[in-house]
Amino acid sequence: MSNTADALANPILNGPYDIPSQHFEMGAHGPTGNVLPGRRLSESFIPIAALKKGIDGSVQEALEFEGTSERRERNSLINDLRREVEIWRAQGYARVTPMTRKLLLHWADSTRENRVLFCQRDAVETAIFLHEVAGRDDFTDWRRRVDEANLQHNDGMPRVALKMATGSGKTVVMAMLIAWQTINKIQSPRDARFSKRFLVVTPGITIRDRLRVLQPGDPGNYYDERDLIPADLKGQVYQAQIVITNYHAFLLRDSKEISGVSANTRKLLLNGKSDPFRETPDAMVSRVLRDFGADKGAGEIIVFNDEAHHCYQDRPIQVLGTKASKLSTDEKKANEDARVWFKGLRAIDRKVGIKTAFDLSATPYYLKGSGYHEGFIFPWTVSDFSLMDAIESGIVKVPRTPVDDDSTSDLVTYLRLWDHIGDDLPKKKAGAYVGDDWPIPGVLEGALRSLYASYCRSWEHWETQLKSLGEPPPVFIIICPNTVVSKLVYDWVAGVEKSRDDGYVAHSTGNLELFSNGVDGKGVDRPPTILVDSAQLESGEPLKGEFKESVAGEIEAFKSEYRRRNPGADVDKITDAELLREVMNTVGKRGRLGEQIRCVVSVAMLTEGWDANTVTHILGIRAFRSQLLCEQVVGRGLRRRSYVVNEEGRFEPEYANVYGIPFAFIPSDKEVGEERPKPPAVEVGTVEGREHFRISFPKLDGYRMEIPDEPIIFDADSATRFVIGPDTVPRWTEVEGIAGEAERLLMEEADVRPQRIAFELARRLIHLRASTGDEKRWEFPRLVEVSRRWIEECVDVADGFDLGRLLMSEAKAEAAEQINQLIVQQVGNRRERLRPIMRRFDPVGSTADVLFLTRKAVVETMKSEISHVVLDGQGGNTWEQILAAECELSKQVAAYVKNDHLGFTIPYVHKGRTHSYVPDFLLRLQRQDGEEFDRTLIVEVSGGQKSPGPTTAKAETARNSWCAAVNNHGGFGRWGYIEITTMLDARDRLKDAIDALYADGPVIGDSDTLDYPETHADEVRRGA
Repeated sequence: MSNTADALANPILNGPYDIPSQHFEMGAHGPTGNVLPGRRLSESFIPIAALKKGIDGSVQEALEFEGTSERRERNSLINDLRREVEIWRAQGYARVTPMTRKLLLHWADSTRENRVLFCQRDAVETAIFLHEVAGRDDFTDWRRRVDEANLQHNDGMPRVALKMATGSGKTVVMAMLIAWQTINKIQSPRDARFSKRFLVVTPGITIRDRLRVLQPGDPGNYYDERDLIPADLKGQVYQAQIVITNYHAFLLRDSKEISGVSANTRKLLLNGKSDPFRETPDAMVSRVLRDFGADKGAGEIIVFNDEAHHCYQDRPIQVLGTKASKLSTDEKKANEDARVWFKGLRAIDRKVGIKTAFDLSATPYYLKGSGYHEGFIFPWTVSDFSLMDAIESGIVKVPRTPVDDDSTSDLVTYLRLWDHIGDDLPKKKAGAYVGDDWPIPGVLEGALRSLYASYCRSWEHWETQLKSLGEPPPVFIIICPNTVVSKLVYDWVAGVEKSRDDGYVAHSTGNLELFSNGVDGKGVDRPPTILVDSAQLESGEPLKGEFKESVAGEIEAFKSEYRRRNPGADVDKITDAELLREVMNTVGKRGRLGEQIRCVVSVAMLTEGWDANTVTHILGIRAFRSQLLCEQVVGRGLRRRSYVVNEEGRFEPEYANVYGIPFAFIPSDKEVGEERPKPPAVEVGTVEGREHFRISFPKLDGYRMEIPDEPIIFDADSATRFVIGPDTVPRWTEVEGIAGEAERLLMEEADVRPQRIAFELARRLIHLRASTGDEKRWEFPRLVEVSRRWIEECVDVADGFDLGRLLMSEAKAEAAEQINQLIVQQVGNRRERLRPIMRRFDPVGSTADVLFLTRKAVVETMKSEISHVVLDGQGGNTWEQILAAECELSKQVAAYVKNDHLGFTIPYVHKGRTHSYVPDFLLRLQRQDGEEFDRTLIVEVSGGQKSPGPTTAKAETARNSWCAAVNNHGGFGRWGYIEITTMLDARDRLKDAIDALYADGPVIGDSDTLDYPETHADEVRRGA
């Protein structure tokens, strides 16, 4: 055992072709620095570097997620079986057929030039041992344990799962197993253990097309390319019959006779009878297996399920938080697809018979909603070569994640990126925003620029070392949550194509130069950045919707490129989907259409089977709620570029820098004390049937003053100082893998000339005014001068920082807001009117569709659409409980809700920075006779167990800005605010506030002209 400072300097401990002889020791919370002899035991966890950053500078504790305890258990079947396979291997592969032994010795031959990786041998040897050796002589019959698991989980269907890290060569394993089965069947046709008919099932078109290398007749087949078969046996593998399909083929199809008939007409025709127009399961099996010919023969099919975590039989027993009604759309779709896949295999097994179904996956775990804990490993898994094993053997790149930075946040900003930006990204249509005027969240912009700075280093290395060798450039991939975000990010990164009235098409320059699809106002011939929607491209259907519109220019550019590469080809015969899929699938491939792609912006996760080996940087812009998803996404960037061994017989380490994908395991080796038992989680959410208690509310980004068109007046004396200093956007971020080299990434230097910054702020001010219908472009010169004065007179720059931070979109927007407030102060007899700035992406929220788990104290409700009031503070806030009781009893309160997980916030400014205030309760009052609008009271319960914070700024903004602006809007009824600071007279104060809001008069007039009336309700707004 070694325990030196250099123990983690090189993550590669073993040769790729050898049995692992050492591994990193993992303590309860991370790598200890020790290297242990022997092979790592199989456990279900994922490696990650230790976080350095903490509130007090100490190392952070492990971040847990549901299923952690299960997934960290050792896999006894795999470990026990592995020991017997090792004994059998050492004995020279005894007790197998002569053909099998010949193949095994060929694959294990260390003198071969084109050697088989040990992880590939290990998976194949385990499968062969179970098939031919287990239960014979002194060897345990492990098949019984596998059969028991299949009886319980797969309705008895014989499945064997082989777990292999992404990039470790699962396709080669399938080819080896096909060769083993086929050659033995040819040599011994009556041996029922073997077959020469194989069905390969994949989750999508990409993998289906890529697996053509399993066909012996394919020009690039793996049997020849990887020298998998001894020369005297090569001809026999050509007798293999192989059908490759995607699981969508298992969907029962309609006959041609019913095409074009409406659903209602179809119901009338059927009249409750079985559907004669729908394909039967037996007919589906005949269609899928028709390439095997008429002589199918029962029990002669070997199935390979590639990416087999998409195929399982769910169970009706539900675990906490996984009921189908509480799953996301993607999660529901994943479980529906798993059912289709599994039922298709069961139909094949019933009609034809499946000898064995080999499941290959890097993550053979149950998904959320399956009826099992998310991350529960398939119990029929018999071998395991994990991501950590692959790293230690150098087979994959080392993922490096952020471990430290200099931001003011207690957590490492770019590791858990979604926590910082999720609420600021659109979930619906983006409205008028495009990439060049989108106020991109500052933390997201910082992450993009920081990771791009690292990419530039990789680009320089490629240009100086690899380009002359014909190698494709490095690739940067961005994973987005939906089509709206992906389009905004794509436009921001690559620039925007715009058509003018005169027919001229202009293309702006993107914010990241190497990824820009526009230069000098024109689109480039070979776009370096592409936007893809994996789900649409994998379906095989024509492109549709917003995605089709988004990639129209991109497709035309690649059609031109296709014509150049293929003179005389009829490009019109290629569909847009086929063309874009070809570009996506050939990223990083020499001489192919996607060879020169540098950046891929993807809607959701890139498709499995996407095997680019040039990925160096990954940015995840989405929520990652499970480690299963984390490993799957990071796996898209783990394939190595080089497979040349050094003098020690090992690969040199390669790295992929990863932001925004928070592996939660093994963050440190710091010991932790024993945790107290946690109370059971309570599900809080919208109650069906209580729609009449629904409360809706506007979502604001800020406020503006509406004034008559008079000369701009700038009053610096009333300005709040704007401080440029430490914030949540780091100046530097340090990334590390579980071992190996670390890298410190610095924000790229910005042009900090004050005049340029003044111009940018003035441009932002023009956009800001235009967004509220107050576009006056002739004011630009005066706004530049005002911005220059603001920079000189109102901005403080902390040591180590510079004005360049104002060029980041979020800081620019915040600065423009502040300047705008300073130039619209009421002067003379001008009458100001406060207006709301609505959130463009998500302007209205409500109590509908709320669902979350909490371990806080709760009180059940009767007069709320939400099931419970969640009480803040340890043990619960009794003040909030009292207020909830008052609302339940009050005849004037029609409905109320505790503001928890609603998304209702009040933007306010404190110490020059914009923050979000989350008040405690919303109370909707009973309508008076004849009224068609609602009155809503915002209630803050201060004191008690509340944390101090900038309470004055919050309350003043709520009273004097939020309520005034929303009431002036006229479209959301009447709103008031009250802060309760003592429970002694809480009931009376609440009644007074309600009476004041009733006295506020009806909503009348036009929302463009309505002023906030000066009535008794001013007492509520001013905290009387």
